[in-house]
Order: sequence, then structure tokens, then C-alpha cells
Amino acid sequence: MTSTSWRLKGEAKRESVLNAIPEKWRLKDPVPPAIELRDVTGNYIRQYLTEREITITETDAVDIVAQTSTGRWSALEVTEAFCHRAALAHQLVNCLHEVFFEAAIKDAKEQDEYFAKHKTPVGPLHGLPVSLKDQFHVRGVETTMGYVGWINTFEGQQNDPRSGTEESELVRELRNLGAVLYCKTSVPMTLMSGETINNIIGYTWNPKNRLLSCGGSSGGEGALIALRGSPVGFGTDIGGSVRIPAGFNFLYGIRPSAGRMPYQGAATSLDGQGTILSVIGPIAPTARSLTLLFKAVLGQEPWLYDPLALELPWRDDVVRETRALIEKARDGVSTLAFGIMKYDGMALVHPPIARGLRIVEKTLQRLGHRVVEWKPPSHGTSFELFAKVCNMDGGADLKYHLGLSGEPRAPQVLGAETSVQMTASEIAALNVAKREYQKQYMDYWSSTVEVTGTGRPVDAFFCPLAPHAAVLPNEFKSVGYTTFVNVLDYTSLAIPVTFADKKIDVRSAVESLNGSDHIQWDYDAEAYDGAPVGVQLVGRRLQEEKMLTLAEYLGEEIAQDAEERV
Repeated sequence: MTSTSWRLKGEAKRESVLNAIPEKWRLKDPVPPAIELRDVTGNYIRQYLTEREITITETDAVDIVAQTSTGRWSALEVTEAFCHRAALAHQLVNCLHEVFFEAAIKDAKEQDEYFAKHKTPVGPLHGLPVSLKDQFHVRGVETTMGYVGWINTFEGQQNDPRSGTEESELVRELRNLGAVLYCKTSVPMTLMSGETINNIIGYTWNPKNRLLSCGGSSGGEGALIALRGSPVGFGTDIGGSVRIPAGFNFLYGIRPSAGRMPYQGAATSLDGQGTILSVIGPIAPTARSLTLLFKAVLGQEPWLYDPLALELPWRDDVVRETRALIEKARDGVSTLAFGIMKYDGMALVHPPIARGLRIVEKTLQRLGHRVVEWKPPSHGTSFELFAKVCNMDGGADLKYHLGLSGEPRAPQVLGAETSVQMTASEIAALNVAKREYQKQYMDYWSSTVEVTGTGRPVDAFFCPLAPHAAVLPNEFKSVGYTTFVNVLDYTSLAIPVTFADKKIDVRSAVESLNGSDHIQWDYDAEAYDGAPVGVQLVGRRLQEEKMLTLAEYLGEEIAQDAEERV
């Protein structure tokens, strides 16, 4: 295609999304520019909603289901409220790729009819609106994954058996559970970026500070949920793509170990690459919402439908054991220990992130938990491994999909278009190196039993999600704080902590670390003012139940301390 052709095709698709929004929900007046109005959350978006819509959309997933599954709220009114708020969110920050509100309203009506007839909900997620990253195939809805060349085709990927009626396995399970699907959210082309930008929808902005990015690659999910246009949504994560948008938007998000959530039938980049698997995880304003969705999906026994899903049902015994440890701590006998890693040896963090970690550390100490410095094997090694995986095909996947339309790659997108493909022997050597690194990290973790005082190694550790809070466009320079988790295949959650404050978060140009001067990434206190600050809670492999339980407990305590220190 010519430059004009791909531009016109992208513009036409962008307009079609806006046109799919009902006229009654379209903004009549232009939104003030970001330099005049940074924050469009809270009262700004509420001005376009009724009191009833505000009540519904600012209720978390757990309480929504409590209302819809008992008939106190209809699935229809809940779905319409979230469709309206999602439509507003898109007009404020460009966060949607696909809108299928009419189909959602039809599904919601059918659920209400079912409830009226049977006096019982369809499933544990009855009437709960759930948004989806634009990798999941929904019947009758397009998937572009940010590529202009995928528009108007179900043949975006080679050997991809997509059709107009086939749906991703997760989508099928969500429908069985009673969820209402109504929109798909924006992603960066290739999915390999900490920012969300493509030649269809443009740039997706951070709702709390529209000078900044919403993160990536599940950036549209993060932005939509931050504006409460969705109570919970699903993203994917191969290098931080669930956790970064969650952290950048003051949300919770979980990156489970590979095999816990069904990936069957979802679009992806570098399909067939098995050294580091992309995984699916939910994002939500509360940790308990993540637990609700995670537990519900496992209840569908995805291992019977996805050949890579592990036969590992939800483990209530792990939850009980973790809660028992928490109760002991509340009784003044702490048996929990946590590591803190403030610096990965590659990228010094901005002042808001450093302050966020201090808040976490003080919370852990206040609760009586043992806190130890986390000094693991080199994270530089894990980043080198990750980078090799991203480029093992020599950029063939990237080149092919951009070549479908002739569109250019956005500067924020990772990956080389002209590197050399790895041989089978080189890939085998890479897999061996990864396994050896995993073993080194495992041994280090086990060795912390010597310093915790609990008779066990640390239960989890905290570290940054990125060197910065929600970042200025084209300034996401280091993914090392999240990619190590993917190399290790650990369980990890993003936990919201506080917001950047230009009056508090100031610094000198140079800081001293380990006797040497290290220049930090550029930091503009004025530009970053108001940016959400999140941290990462990391657990060992396949510890989702334990980490979700800890996140529910610690998230509330951290929020309390952060508020007191404002």
C-alpha cells in the first residue's frame, strides 16, 4: 500500500469506532487540551453521567455481581451504564479499538430474562461487564491488534484459523460464566511497547495525567478501567504488559505463571515462540476483583480446552494457609517476610517510585513483618535473555505484519526489522541459558531462609514496575523491572500506592549509589505531577492464590499509610 492508502484505511477504522458510539453518548463540546486539563477521571467524567450510572460504574466487580446475581440490579442497567462510561472514556483518551454495545445489551437482556424465569444467575459472573484487550476474538467483531493490515480481514496472521464465528477460549468461558462482553481496548502494534500507540487509534493517554502514557501493551485496558468504563478487563503479559498499565493507572493487575489462564485462540505476536510465553491476566481497581475473575475462569476447567493450560484448579487450601499467616501477624506474631529491591542494577528510579517503595517498606514494618534487602542474581542477565527472545526471528513477524499495509513502525515499539534469525542450535542454547538463570534465582530465593527469621524463605518481594510513574511519550526506556518476571515465569501483581507530587518528589541531577555517581532518567516534577505510582509484588512460580491473598491484605494497608503520608 502507499502511504496515503494505509493512512486512509487507519483513519476510516478510527472513525468507525466513533460512529459506533450512540449519538446520545457523544460529547457535544471539545475536551480541553491536556495542558489545561490533565485529569479527566473523577468529577470530570461524572458530569456526563446520572447519579445511578455513577453508583453502578464506581462499584467493584465483587459488589456488582452481588447485586446482579440476586436481581437487585438488572444486567441491562449495569451493561448500559458501563457502555455509556466506556464511550465517554474513549472520547477522552482514545482507549477503544472495537465497540459492540448493541450485542452486549442484547446479551444483558437475555440474562435478565433467564433470571426472571429461573430465579438464579447464569453463572458466577452474571451480568458483569468485562472488557477485553484487542487480542481476543469475539464473534462478529474484528481483531486488528493495532495493525492497519489486519483491518477488514480475519487473515492477519499466517496459519491463523480465525473466522467470523470462532471465539477465543477465554471469551467462550466468560460467556459461560455470565459475563457481558461489550468492547475491545487499544494496544500498540506488535504488543511490544510500554506505551500504547498505533496507526489506527493514535496514542492512548493516561486519564489521570493526559500529558503521560497509559502504559502498554494492555494500555487501553488500563485507561478504560482507570476511568471506570469497565469494572474489570483482561490483558496479556509477555514483558510487563498487564502490570505496567495497571501500575500506570493506579490499578491492580496480575501476571500469572504460564498455563494458569487459557490462551487458546487468542491473537499474539511471535506466535509459536515458546521460550517465554505470553500469559493472560485480569486488571481491576481492587485486588478482590482479580480473585473473583481468576477463580471463576479456573472453575471452567480450561485445561480441557487449551492444550497448554495446566490442570491446576483454584486452591482454597493455599488461601487458607496464607490467611492464617496474616492473622498471626495481626495477633502480633509475624511469620511473614518480604524482600525489597529498590534498584535492579540498570535503571535508577524517579523520586515518586522511590517514595512509593518507602511507603511499602514502612507499611510492612508497621505490620511487624520482617523486611530484607533483595539481592538476587543479575537482572541484567535476565534482560539480555529477554531481548534475545524478542529478536529470535530476526524481525520477520514485525516486518510481515507491518508489510501488510506498508505502515511504519511507531518509535516506541521494540524489536528489530532487519536482525538475523537465530538457528535451532542458538535457540536451544538460549533455552539452556534461561533454565540456568531460573535455577540461580530459585537457589537465591531459597537461601533467604537464613535471614528471614520465620523458618521459611521470603514469602514475596516488592520492587518497581518501571523506573518512572506513568511516563512521558517516547520516554519508556527500560523494561527490565518487569521482564525478569517473565523470564523466571513467576507470579507478579501490580499494586497501587500513591501519586507523584511535584512538591514532594524532587531530586538533584545526580545521586550516589554504591560509591558511584549514577545519572537518573530525566525527571520533570511538573510534568509528572499527579501520575499514579504503583509497585510490584513478586511471588514464586504458580503462587497465584497466595499472591492474590497477600495483595488483598497488603494493598489495603499500603493505601492507608499512603493516605496518611500525603
